[in-house]
Amino acid sequence: MDPRELKRPLPVSRRGVVLFSIAALGIIAAFALELSPQDLAPHAGGVEIAREFFSAALSPAIDYEAEFVPDGAPPFLIRTLGAIRRTLVFAAFAMSLAIVAGLALGFLASSGSGSATIQLIARLIIAAARSVHELLWAVVFLAAFGISPASAVIAIAIPFTGVLAKIFSELLDEAPDDAAYALRAAGTSRLRAFLFGRLPSAIPDMAAYSFYRFECAVRSSAVLGFFGFETIGYYIKASFENLHYHEVWTYLYALIAVVLAFEYWSAALRKRFAV
Repeated sequence: MDPRELKRPLPVSRRGVVLFSIAALGIIAAFALELSPQDLAPHAGGVEIAREFFSAALSPAIDYEAEFVPDGAPPFLIRTLGAIRRTLVFAAFAMSLAIVAGLALGFLASSGSGSATIQLIARLIIAAARSVHELLWAVVFLAAFGISPASAVIAIAIPFTGVLAKIFSELLDEAPDDAAYALRAAGTSRLRAFLFGRLPSAIPDMAAYSFYRFECAVRSSAVLGFFGFETIGYYIKASFENLHYHEVWTYLYALIAVVLAFEYWSAALRKRFAV
């Protein structure tokens, strides 16, 4: 009898086994961390704070809630727009650095570089860059250089460079290479073959992913405000600490509107690139 006929099919699919394993690991982790549903019970006064906060969402502020406003302070909505502008500036500058560095590292890590040693070194740099979150980089640069725009920009740019480089290298490896081989056979340098043979085929997907990462950079830029960098997160933190929940919701709505606007814009550009 053929041994393969003695094999019985698994009662669940391989995907089911994977999902069951993940669930089992989650349960084990919950016991290891000694998690309990009681931990989710609000503390004294917590329910009232939550009620005040979420009820403020129905009436966001259009003016300062504080009784005393310093002389020369801009109107509240103008300050909100200024905070959004600074948040976008941080994100845009960080992404411009990350795209340039990510493209260079992505090329070196791809098969187009032509050297196994260079590929290995580039991939190690990429792994190191994307392994550390931008918040940890912000803490490091904050301690080293203090609160400065350069610290915030570099803190975002480093991990984003690693992520972009990894995706770029994979997209370059998956791109059709007929044109690149033809250029190399004609005596063109490896760099020119990459720029004119392989890169144009990968640009649409690379651009689409870059737009998505820019949305992530906007959110990261906002979060850095909680560390003292003057993005919209800085004002959200200050208003929340002063119990000015209506101001908090104005900032949140402004941030949500910007993210949705960029999502719509990037979706339109992705369709255009696809064509």
